Amino acid sequence: MKKTNILYWIAMAGVLFYIAYTKGWILAPFESISPKQAALLIEKGDNVSLLDVRTIPEYKSGHIRGAQLIPLGQLESNLDKLKTDKNKKIIVYCRSGSRSVAASRILEKHGFVPLNVKQGMIGLRGTDLEIVK
Repeated sequence: MKKTNILYWIAMAGVLFYIAYTKGWILAPFESISPKQAALLIEKGDNVSLLDVRTIPEYKSGHIRGAQLIPLGQLESNLDKLKTDKNKKIIVYCRSGSRSVAASRILEKHGFVPLNVKQGMIGLRGTDLEIVK
């Protein structure tokens, strides 16, 4: 019985670690910013570019003006298509902020400076940024 309890708690700790890692709460070598912070950086044109890592249909349903689309599943093999250089920060967003964490990890691994948008497009819709279809 005790061995089962120990295994249960080890499994639970593993699940919690996985969730915290995928949400970018731990071991995130990049900064996560609020939708409001992202909007301010974009409006100031503060030496940033904008990357949408959602699917093509999600992008077509509405995206932030000026955002470049590279879906998460295609990002690592298409880094050469990024319309930015490694000295410029890249504001990365998806629908809710989870895929953008994975994208930010990929970008950081390849020498870029990503800024992950917490809450993704859901949060960005609450700002004054222009959404285009």
